Amino acid sequence: MGCPREGLKERKARALAVLRALKEAYPGARTELKHNSPFQLLVATVLSAQATDRSVNEATPALFARFPDAKALAEATPEEVEPYIRRIGLYKTKAKNLVALAQRLVAEYGGEVPRSKEALMRLPGVGWKTATVVLGAAFGVPGIAVDTHVARLSRRLCLTEAKRPEKIGADLERLFPKGDWVFVHHALVLHGRYVCTARRPRCGACVLAPFCPSREA
Repeated sequence: MGCPREGLKERKARALAVLRALKEAYPGARTELKHNSPFQLLVATVLSAQATDRSVNEATPALFARFPDAKALAEATPEEVEPYIRRIGLYKTKAKNLVALAQRLVAEYGGEVPRSKEALMRLPGVGWKTATVVLGAAFGVPGIAVDTHVARLSRRLCLTEAKRPEKIGADLERLFPKGDWVFVHHALVLHGRYVCTARRPRCGACVLAPFCPSREA
């Protein structure tokens, strides 16, 4: 089933209806990655690439107990980090990136996480999505990060036809109020994780079904 022909005004109206439904279903939507500081959130988000939040949350308590801040991690070697994240995909590459990331944080930012997307994206292992997630969840900086869940739901809801995450994010940011961008990301992730799943979407239990052109596909 293709997306309906509609102008920006009509699509914005449908997006606002989606937003109202999401706010009722997920009023406290936030990241499920466990963390106690912006640094820990940054580390957990880097680890979550091509991995589940559950696997990251299982690994990070011991990791953060051993390396609680950037200074502690900067003084480690990748080989010392690897045992703590071995259960997570691409753990060798991620261990190298995390140590290099921590070293740069210490050298250039006094061990603190920068609040600039450009600065974050210069850190090893940090791309556009990770930077957007961290800025929103840690500092409340408006932005809609796009992971596989957000991309899937956005296309199913016909809020975008784009494929690149950055373009999807830009399309969504045109439709939703800026003050709700961070919430929209977290709510769509939760809805995609538990209701509008990739293989067996639960359309009968979906609060977004009335506004979803794909519901009968």
